[in-house]
Amino acid sequence: LMSKPLLTIEDVVEPAKRDRTHIESTLKLKEDKPADDYSGTTLQRLRKIYHSSIKPLEQSYRYNELRQHEITDGEITSKPMVLFLGPWSVGKSTMINYLLGLDDTPYQLYTGAEPTTSEFTVIMHGPKLKTIEGIVMAADSARSFSPLEKFGQNFLEKLIGIEVPHKLLERVTFVDTPGIIENRKQQERGYPFNDVCQWFIDRADLIFVVFDPTKLDVGLELEMLFRQLKGRESQIRIILNKADSLATQELMRVYGALFWSLAPLINVTEPPRVYVSSFWPLEYQPDTHQDLFLKEEISLLEDLNQVIENRLENKIAFIRQHAIRVRIHALLVDRYLQTYKDKMTFFSDGELVFKDIVEDPDKFYIFKSILAKTNVSKFDLPNREAYKDFFGINPITSFKLLSSQCSYIGGCFLEKIEKAITNELPDLLGNIGLGKKPSILSCDTTGCGETPKNRYRKP
Repeated sequence: LMSKPLLTIEDVVEPAKRDRTHIESTLKLKEDKPADDYSGTTLQRLRKIYHSSIKPLEQSYRYNELRQHEITDGEITSKPMVLFLGPWSVGKSTMINYLLGLDDTPYQLYTGAEPTTSEFTVIMHGPKLKTIEGIVMAADSARSFSPLEKFGQNFLEKLIGIEVPHKLLERVTFVDTPGIIENRKQQERGYPFNDVCQWFIDRADLIFVVFDPTKLDVGLELEMLFRQLKGRESQIRIILNKADSLATQELMRVYGALFWSLAPLINVTEPPRVYVSSFWPLEYQPDTHQDLFLKEEISLLEDLNQVIENRLENKIAFIRQHAIRVRIHALLVDRYLQTYKDKMTFFSDGELVFKDIVEDPDKFYIFKSILAKTNVSKFDLPNREAYKDFFGINPITSFKLLSSQCSYIGGCFLEKIEKAITNELPDLLGNIGLGKKPSILSCDTTGCGETPKNRYRKP
């Protein structure tokens, strides 16, 4: 009997790799851009406006304790952040490897069919390949991740940074997240997973929610995630990955099933953009819609490039939106305090008087009076219930009225933030459109905050 010849290493055919020229051209990776001192000047001016016109009111009325969103200097000057969310093993890490061309290099993220990413992984630019522990990232305020310390040491052990010398990462930062596993209880993760996700969602410029044809079920954890995405619909992009693993008819059914699953979770008139393709380095499967998948991929890359190009506009708009929220919060606290002072008499029990106000603010027209006097949109008003918790921690008597928050030299806090919202920030935005360089204002007189320090770096 003749034995069958054994396969040798030479007989094993390497899978064909996909051409990457469309990635390099769409993301402009070959272009040598000159040093951009214009964006640095704009961000310095933005930082000055924040510290001189917004932060004083924010600190005086403890806005951070209402929204848990403290803006650091690192966040103002940070690159755009792209966040990857979705069930486990749908190809999030593989997609990052593909976009950056990290496959078969020492830099590639670990991938597999089982849940592999148990950490929040921040992929950023650096001069050489380097891994940074979460505790070091949180200590370095220049990196914009210092507020993550509040989630505890268990979380910081699940936070990791990877510096990679890649052209794209000079302009953007990627964040890979642990996959959603529906049968796992929140407490088993050992840290507040939803709160951490919310922190990254609030700061992301683009959010890719990735699915694959085998994981379209919506469980409690995914439902909670979409609740957290409420209000960020313009940043969300849905990705149906591994699309070339299906025949045409199956793909149509899966596409419909995905919309059916997500429809109750996204309450907007215009559905989010859905990209259907296969984001990995190997060639598309034969007899599939390869042209369609390539066009979808290029559209996604154009979307990503648009976010990078609009970095300054998005940053100014973000700070202005933050300023509007701070102003509304200050006006509400001021109104609560004024109502409290009006209702107090010599014989009144202050605690009971304020409890009556905070339990039913509508009886005292607190929210309606803000709408009537200050031209605030009712859609921007915070939840009334949030102020029960806020005043439970912060006694009403610890605040001052807005009318007393003025000084001869510094002016009034309210006037300064209103000037920033109506004049300074729109002017800064207009200068970008006209290509004008904003004037640099000295930080010596206005105070732009401390220079970011790394507590772990030796002098």
